[in-house]
Amino acid sequence: MSPESAAVVQKVWNYCHVLRDDGVSYGDYVEQLTYLLFLKMADEQTKPPFKKESIVPKRYDWQSLMRVDGDELEIQYRHILENLGKEKGTLGVIFRKAQNKIQDPAKLRRLIKTIDEETWLGLDVDVKGDIYEGLLQKNAEDTKSGAGQYFTPRPLIRAMVECIRPEPGQTLCDPACGTGGFLLAAHDFLSDQDNYKLDKSQKKKLKEDTLFGTDIVDGVVRLCVMNLHLHGIGEVEDCPIHVGDALISDSGDRYDIVLTNPPFGKKSSVTVVGADGKADKEKLTYEREDFWATTSNKQLNFVQHVKTILKVHGKCAIVVPDNVLFEGGAGETVRRKLLTECDVHTLLRLPTGIFYAQGVKANVLFFDRKPAQEKAWTEKLWIYDLRTNQHFTLKENPLKFDHLTDFIKCYKPKNRRKRKETDQFKPFTYKQILERDKVSLDIFWLKDESLEDSENLPAPEVLALEIADNLEAALEQFRGIYEVLGEEG
Repeated sequence: MSPESAAVVQKVWNYCHVLRDDGVSYGDYVEQLTYLLFLKMADEQTKPPFKKESIVPKRYDWQSLMRVDGDELEIQYRHILENLGKEKGTLGVIFRKAQNKIQDPAKLRRLIKTIDEETWLGLDVDVKGDIYEGLLQKNAEDTKSGAGQYFTPRPLIRAMVECIRPEPGQTLCDPACGTGGFLLAAHDFLSDQDNYKLDKSQKKKLKEDTLFGTDIVDGVVRLCVMNLHLHGIGEVEDCPIHVGDALISDSGDRYDIVLTNPPFGKKSSVTVVGADGKADKEKLTYEREDFWATTSNKQLNFVQHVKTILKVHGKCAIVVPDNVLFEGGAGETVRRKLLTECDVHTLLRLPTGIFYAQGVKANVLFFDRKPAQEKAWTEKLWIYDLRTNQHFTLKENPLKFDHLTDFIKCYKPKNRRKRKETDQFKPFTYKQILERDKVSLDIFWLKDESLEDSENLPAPEVLALEIADNLEAALEQFRGIYEVLGEEG
């Protein structure tokens, strides 16, 4: 990053701190910045050398903000947000249900002036992306906002993409896209000259008709669309990212690749307010003909949904919590069907302490969808254990890409037939898995060194965090048991 670019990043950051003192959270700040940056860049496109017609109606454009001050500015900004949310395409998605969170007109004017001083379209795509990704990461770290659940560690995303190796011309979907991390990593992989030399038509397809996503939260979709927009992805007229519950129904769309980290939290529910005014949570189960089992377990539903939206021979990498590996009932049904109808070839057991959501014990499941046949498609499931004897924390010892390079080497993305067994990487046959209780994929073989050697215990803060994570995970499982008993009672 050049010194000029670093200065822009610093300027954007410094103003964030000013607003934080005024009670504006990182999440609110990123949102307001999204609206204003979009308007400024749309304005820049109307000037030389671009001279394009603005996609923003004149009375709601950037110049309409520059002409007013004080209370008038606050009123005009509010009108812009309200009206642009009714537009079609990217414009409507970014401004959908938008609200002004900066009530002080003087502070709003200062933010507008800060953005206006820079020519954003003149900045390198990587720089704009760096600024925005930095803001999204800060937002995820702000535990009060709860935004961390939409933010997957970037080194993990990159490793998953390196294993799946998307190819030019293939379509890729994330049905729980959050702020767009998987879509951007896939875009970077496909754009990398060391991987592919794209011709003009391939570049156009990559920009306009390759990456697709859905998320249920308006604000998150807004951030995702802006993130893609700043990286030069997605046409303005037809937005590739949609707001909605991906699990509601089968849209009929099919993709070559699915990369996703569905939201954690065991049960799907909706809040219903009764005639007496009391709020009550009702279990949300999805009755879908394409699903193998009806359950209110959100992650099991995502696994089933992903299998549906994959083309035959399509490839998937999905982050799933431990309960998907061992839960009985619907869990066992889903695992049996998945092992039969797909080639479930790899499982990466992730360490604790790498996600912003607390108490998460997760894995990455890799599988390929296959055509119908009587014999089960899964022959061997290779499991890589990156959890036993690993100690990560978000701040002191965060997960880095280097921690995942051995897994990628063992995975053998270019030729999975050449895999070799190591201490951390072992194959289990379909027959061995079927013989396990409830067809459980919850398999360990490494010895926990801290149990063997009390001299080499991790640092007290790491131990404390692991205990907290284990308790959180246990509570989550108890809640699930309680809800199941409630359903049966």
